[in-house]
Amino acid sequence: MSFSILALLTAVVVGYLLGSIPFGLILTRLVGLGDIREVGSGNIGATNVLRTGNKKIAAATLLLDGLKGTFAVLIIALFTNHPLLPLIAGLAAFMGHCFPVWLKFQGGKGVATFFGITLAWSWPVGLLCLASWIAVAALTRYSSLAALVTVAVSPLFYVIMGKTEIAIVGALLALIVVWRHRENIDRLLAGKETRIGGTSE
Repeated sequence: MSFSILALLTAVVVGYLLGSIPFGLILTRLVGLGDIREVGSGNIGATNVLRTGNKKIAAATLLLDGLKGTFAVLIIALFTNHPLLPLIAGLAAFMGHCFPVWLKFQGGKGVATFFGITLAWSWPVGLLCLASWIAVAALTRYSSLAALVTVAVSPLFYVIMGKTEIAIVGALLALIVVWRHRENIDRLLAGKETRIGGTSE
């Protein structure tokens, strides 16, 4: 089964445009919290939004960053039977979130969008990933470590569920998430990463 160049471009453009919507930046400005890029790490994701002290806006950012990945996959899936195009749309949405052209390619770290895409690609794998994140976060109280462990094991979850073709794309997402968390990894190794709740070692 093949697809046209137009179908490929549509999947890429729709995915990227949806993924590149900077909800963290938009929501914080709407409620008068200023430019989130000038707060904490400067990241536009939900974790940094939480540093403003507004939990509702942080939760909304988390939800919307996840849903834009989900919708990118589902919209393309509605218009094609080709199994590869929704994967491409999801990957494009993820790249849009991490590297939005509107913000000089300085986006989020991709965790929420990763979860949204994963749930759309395979909801059982998405639930396993959520369970993995919750388990690691509960044991260690490190959000970043929970994310890193989850993305690392996600390709294995796809293989277990018999979706080896998705595991390959999932592994690419995982590599990007790990690369985007390289500063967190340095802090984890140095014992300086902030735990959930605001404390560090």
